[in-house]
Amino acid sequence: MAYLGNAPARSFISFERQVFTIVNSQTAYTLSHSVTNENDIRLVVNNIVQEPGSGKAYTASGTTLTLSAALTNGTDEMYCVFLGRATATNAPGAGSVGTSQLASDAVTEAKIADDAVESEHLNDNVISGQTELAAEPADTDEFLVSDAGTLKRIDYSLIKGGGITEADQWRINADSNTGSNTFVTANWERNDTSGFSKIGTGLSESSGVFSFASTGIYLITFYGQFEMEAGDGSAEFIMHKTTDNSNYAEAALALAGNDATSGGAVGTAANSFMFDVTDTSTHKFKFKTGSMGGSTFLLARTNYNATGFTCTRLGDT
Repeated sequence: MAYLGNAPARSFISFERQVFTIVNSQTAYTLSHSVTNENDIRLVVNNIVQEPGSGKAYTASGTTLTLSAALTNGTDEMYCVFLGRATATNAPGAGSVGTSQLASDAVTEAKIADDAVESEHLNDNVISGQTELAAEPADTDEFLVSDAGTLKRIDYSLIKGGGITEADQWRINADSNTGSNTFVTANWERNDTSGFSKIGTGLSESSGVFSFASTGIYLITFYGQFEMEAGDGSAEFIMHKTTDNSNYAEAALALAGNDATSGGAVGTAANSFMFDVTDTSTHKFKFKTGSMGGSTFLLARTNYNATGFTCTRLGDT
């Protein structure tokens, strides 16, 4: 005959029995199976079933059986029958727990042994010092710094320094005979002789006015080469600068002299000026001649430097 649901039991369950060895003056005994409480066993002393519970004949928890009164060895007998057992939590087999069995954030710091996490377990985006950077960092590369105890990251562009970031060199490529007190507005070129290379963006020039690519403190070293007429006395190559993009003033003067009363002379003069450029839109410079007679020339070359200047950024403003 078929049945709906579970099939009826066809055999009885045999309850396990444990016989105890009586120890004089002892009230605590060890059970062979763990139980939830005293109601999971039937205790029999001298063939009399005992009443379970606190204040009664016995209590039980786990594997500990506690009697309310001690028995006497050789006189008393005691056994119990297990009516139920505590449900045990089985430990999983070695290597049987996968990531799907673990709850998110289940592994706490207390469960990780000291010095147990090695570099092989770190993601590539974790700073570990395992990979060498064999060149200067990019501006967007980041460093870790402690700001009053708070760990923060900072771009290399904000902390780099100590090197020259801008250096440029310009010259005139045609002789000038503009006379005295005249700005040199034409024939400027960046040095293009083989072997030269500027550093950084470099300067920009418009009609003899030079502008900076970035703020900073710059050293401008300039030099003029003259061919002077007899009796001219002297010739000047003068650097003028402005800090408002309008009004120019002398910043440095290079002077060559000629005391000859007959015949001409050739002379070279040089000077320099440190320019604190706090604003690239207003801070600029240009050059002017002075004390030049009608037959005195400011000399120039296109394949090497004769009259020109070198501009080097020394550091931040």
